Amino acid sequence: MHSTVAFCLGLLVSLAQGVAFNKHAALEDCLSGSSTVVDEVGSDDYNRDITPFNKRLPYTPAAIAVPTTVDQIQAAVACGAKLEYKVTAKCGGHSYASLGLGGEDGHLIIELDRMNSVTLNTETNIATVQSGTRLGHLAAELFEQGGRAISHGTCPGVGISGHVLHGGFGMSSHTRGLALDWVIGMDVLLANGTLIHTSATENKDVYWGLLGAGSNFGIVTSYELKTFEAPANVTWFVVNLPLKQNTSVAALEALEDYVRNTMPAELNMRLYATRQFTQLEGAYQGNKTDLEAALAPLLNKTEGKLATSQTTTWIKSLEHFATIKLNQTYPYNQVQEQFYGKSLELKGLNGTAAKGFTDYWFNVAKKETGHWYIQMDFHGGKNSAVWKADPTLTSYAHRDKLYILQFYITTTDAPEAGFDFVNGWATATTTPMAASDWGMYFNYPDTQLNRTRAQEMYWGNNLAKLQQLKAELDPNELFYYPVSLSPAQPPELSYLR
Repeated sequence: MHSTVAFCLGLLVSLAQGVAFNKHAALEDCLSGSSTVVDEVGSDDYNRDITPFNKRLPYTPAAIAVPTTVDQIQAAVACGAKLEYKVTAKCGGHSYASLGLGGEDGHLIIELDRMNSVTLNTETNIATVQSGTRLGHLAAELFEQGGRAISHGTCPGVGISGHVLHGGFGMSSHTRGLALDWVIGMDVLLANGTLIHTSATENKDVYWGLLGAGSNFGIVTSYELKTFEAPANVTWFVVNLPLKQNTSVAALEALEDYVRNTMPAELNMRLYATRQFTQLEGAYQGNKTDLEAALAPLLNKTEGKLATSQTTTWIKSLEHFATIKLNQTYPYNQVQEQFYGKSLELKGLNGTAAKGFTDYWFNVAKKETGHWYIQMDFHGGKNSAVWKADPTLTSYAHRDKLYILQFYITTTDAPEAGFDFVNGWATATTTPMAASDWGMYFNYPDTQLNRTRAQEMYWGNNLAKLQQLKAELDPNELFYYPVSLSPAQPPELSYLR
């Protein structure tokens, strides 16, 4: 009897393995017939493309397709849909949660980074940019072709698609807005295999959804970006901020008042702190004299001191924050870290919330010997371009927030202590806050959130509308990952009648 049961179980396992093998073989056959290059397992390209930014989260895909044309993207996606594989577009590969690798094993990955052309029309100053372009390459090409720029993040290896489609904050956002604010058109491949163009007037509901939650609806193949003239002078700087526990709440409240009411549009800044020091760092679009005048009201209230500064060119300022070569293309060798990160987007940080935040900082974090940092980007304020933009034009849900606060800790092979450290700090901060006063930033994804909570945190008041759009465009969840949008269920499908 036992041998019969064992035989049956073994037969079931063998059959399941056979089905999986046959399905994978069918995928290989389909991709080979599509003229799309596929990374050979074990090759240099495969090993490079499979390397996660966060070493804590390696995943093994079913296959990695490497298209160089839109037709090849369409053919590869069609193979995934036909054979019921989940399909994930990967551009830069910098997701904290390895979402570019699917966030789990077994996805068909569409590796886009070979498609990285940038073409600037010098009459209209509109750039057409392929969706595998990295931010450093984008910046270098826009400047070289016409002295132009867009607002974007500081890491040159980050891909345009993950960055732009979920916000895109950086060291010019207070002056010039989020990266997604510069997108005026996109070509996107939908789950049904059709390629459409979107803009504020053409397929405008898709355009709205893509700019804030874009990884859920299709694969963008190219962007049309308006641009601005790169500033002649940019002054980067560091301010030492000598916070003490008994004065830290007052300092944070002075900082909030400054960011909300006084901080000039030309000033872009963040608070950065480790166990050893606390600083303000940033970039002022202008000269050092004007920077000092802009900072004076804040430094007078917080006893901060300007430690260093340098006036340079736009490109040199980008290189300063990049820390590596700016112009990054294929082949790109991923610099890896092993960590846990979490974000909060906050309407403010004052009163009891500031007290909870600083008590944890001084009583717990200062005693934590593991490598950690916090980074609080000054996102809003009455002079911020982020706040001045029309919030209804995109699905980015947190334009009303003053800060983007990021917690980061390096983890070991047993990361639970790091999870507890970061989550404890975040909880100490948000417990006194109303639910409407905070959310989370998708571009710093939190691997400890379940799917329901993640959607609430990332997309807030836009969630129901986005879920309805998901149901219309991708009801079978071809473009699925562990915290992707859930499609709305009937009879809620009233949005796109």
